[in-house]
Amino acid sequence: MRLLYLTAEQWPTFRADLTVLFGKYLPRHGISSDLLTEHALDKTEHSPWPAGNAQLCQVPKQRALQYFVKFLHQCRGLLTANYPYYDAIQVRDMTLIALVALVLCKLKRKPFFYWLSYPQSEGQIARAKARGWRAGVRYWFPLLQGKVGQLLLYRFILPSADHVFVQSNNMLDALANKGVQLNKMTAVPMGVDMEAITIAPLPTDDVRLIGKRVMIYLGTLDRTRHIELLFSMLAQVQVQIPNALLILAGDTEDAAHKAWLQDQAQALGVAEHIVWTHWLPMHEAWRYVVAAEVGLSPFPRDTLLDMASPTKAVEYMALGLPVVVNDNPDQQQVIQASGAGVCVALTAPAFAETVISLLNHPQQRVQMGQLGKAYIAQQRSYQQIAQQLADKYQQLLEH
Repeated sequence: MRLLYLTAEQWPTFRADLTVLFGKYLPRHGISSDLLTEHALDKTEHSPWPAGNAQLCQVPKQRALQYFVKFLHQCRGLLTANYPYYDAIQVRDMTLIALVALVLCKLKRKPFFYWLSYPQSEGQIARAKARGWRAGVRYWFPLLQGKVGQLLLYRFILPSADHVFVQSNNMLDALANKGVQLNKMTAVPMGVDMEAITIAPLPTDDVRLIGKRVMIYLGTLDRTRHIELLFSMLAQVQVQIPNALLILAGDTEDAAHKAWLQDQAQALGVAEHIVWTHWLPMHEAWRYVVAAEVGLSPFPRDTLLDMASPTKAVEYMALGLPVVVNDNPDQQQVIQASGAGVCVALTAPAFAETVISLLNHPQQRVQMGQLGKAYIAQQRSYQQIAQQLADKYQQLLEH
């Protein structure tokens, strides 16, 4: 089977459900794909796409122009594609080009699949409203994108697609409530590349961790994640465990928000007990994870974030780390099914109480770590996810 895959992501990308699932594992099941997207601006060299060909365009630095250049590039790719060469066309998280692809698939009699990893249109509207109309084009442009995207997605694209792949069971239920047929949707959650950690990474040799009781948060520090909650948690943990240390293995592009976070840590008196690593290559970040004793995965609740499939919790589990999470639907289900951690309310006292308990009970941490590894290997490894997805593609093509 061969897909023509139009993605919202640039190439190269950090998204594991593209690089690992489609780039590494699906080709082992005979499913290759040609990417049709843009070349990442911050990459000086073209990394080869391992699952087929990559048709990339170079976009300008002006953000508004990027959309138009990429749209024209993908239109050209769709219009000139050798359709007998492909078994299906798949579009990920883009509505306007999806409508073009859908029309061409109808004309060429090719299956059209849509991959929804996040409610992009709703997210654009939410960002616009958060900025307010005084932001000018930074308000009107995403607002228009979101409104048009919603119309196209729910009126034309999802009802007409041959199949829809979504990020989580919660997203599947949400789309079903909007009228999308359940039998034409499949949830594909985020997973872990267990082959990449067959040989466990060595703990980091960062001297700042020596003699410390280490907790880690792995991921984005964006405003929507409310990382400042972890600072309040750390202050409460240190009352009983003075040598507690928090690692923030991630970053944010919002410089003003990062400065605000650092000010918050200073105001709470915990700045000297936080290690900010910035973004790290995957294996280097994992070295910090295996050096920690507890993994933290706070994930605020709202309509959009509830549809996500967070990767932090499953990565901690794959590396044998006990996890403290809140009740995001996907990660709550994973923790309850595996026994690999504790799900608590998204408050500093609740996180602090649980972290203190885990730090004081090493046997419980070991047991949770073992349960987490076993669960990920059986349920959330990309080997397993790829097998299930390959079976679904085969079923769709036979149908």
